[in-house]
Amino acid sequence: MAVSKTKKTTKKTTKKTTKKPAVKKPAKKTVKKTTKTAAKKTTAKKTAKPKRTKVICISHKEDCDGISSAALIRQAFGGDAILVDYPGQMEALQQVVLDEKLKSLYICDLGLSKKTQDEFLEIMATLRKNKVSVTYIDHHDLDPNVVKELKKLKVKVVHDINECASVLVYSTFKSKLNDHASFIAACAAITDYMETRPIGAKLLQIYDRQFALISATVLTYNIVGHQKEPDYLLYLVEELADSKFPHEIPNTFEFAQIQVGKLAEMIAKVKKGMKTMKNLGYMEIVDAGASGAVNFVMGLSGKDVGVAYKERVDHGIYAVSVRGSKDCKVHLGKIVNVLATDLGGSGGGHDKACGAVIPKPKIKKFITELNKKIK
Repeated sequence: MAVSKTKKTTKKTTKKTTKKPAVKKPAKKTVKKTTKTAAKKTTAKKTAKPKRTKVICISHKEDCDGISSAALIRQAFGGDAILVDYPGQMEALQQVVLDEKLKSLYICDLGLSKKTQDEFLEIMATLRKNKVSVTYIDHHDLDPNVVKELKKLKVKVVHDINECASVLVYSTFKSKLNDHASFIAACAAITDYMETRPIGAKLLQIYDRQFALISATVLTYNIVGHQKEPDYLLYLVEELADSKFPHEIPNTFEFAQIQVGKLAEMIAKVKKGMKTMKNLGYMEIVDAGASGAVNFVMGLSGKDVGVAYKERVDHGIYAVSVRGSKDCKVHLGKIVNVLATDLGGSGGGHDKACGAVIPKPKIKKFITELNKKIK
């Protein structure tokens, strides 16, 4: 009887347990909500734009004024430098406009031509739309309408044909620069033949003239002689930004001496190879830079204008340097700007010193037409 009772109890217990199993229902609403929240967070991470913190200076790489401008901007604001020649100017701008981290852009010593100015304005409009701060500092001849358009876009324009670009950078951001910056600007003024201009002259007075002249010359020879070595040019920018004198930068005087020797050899080559027209002397340069030879061409030809040009095989163009004597009565920069554009190239600059990029088949036409326009 005891056994029978136990069996009965077990059955009842089993039956009761089977009827109401202790199973928890999944919290569907909570899971769904959590999934949605996670999805939102993931989407937010994907679409969030990177914070703009980068500072970039695009400057001219071929002379002391451009390198010095980049050095002063670096000293004042930090950031990175991109050094370009005129053919590479627009390509560099096309790249930086895509940089989502770019916060501030400084463009120094890079004049505009009729061929490039419209594209330049388009890029500036895009940058400003992206809330990028842009400062354009230049001293080349510039279309007044372009200046108006840039100001409409709220691009800060520092433009004065009476001073070199480095002096303009110095005077604009003087409060952010140290005392050595005035020497860098003075050297640039010397090499751009603008040391007699109002601000440039005052800066030069601070220093011994011969010390400034030799420093500017050594710096120029190192820049011209290292045009195919972009890393070295950037190194010069860093050293100058760190308040180094040219003689404190390793091997600069030794390298300048090598360049002086090459230029001495150039005199004989110019005498032998240059040609003349009624109003100018001209010559194609093969084994040196056109800018280094053009003054020899002008001086040795006995003409008021000298033209030197060197082929850029990679671009299918000639890089042209034009110089005028004190007796030259026309504004070479304005003439070259229009003429180069008409021939499918670009160009411009100062009244007595300018440059151009000319398609290779049009170089003879350029020289002939330039000769006609010089009276």
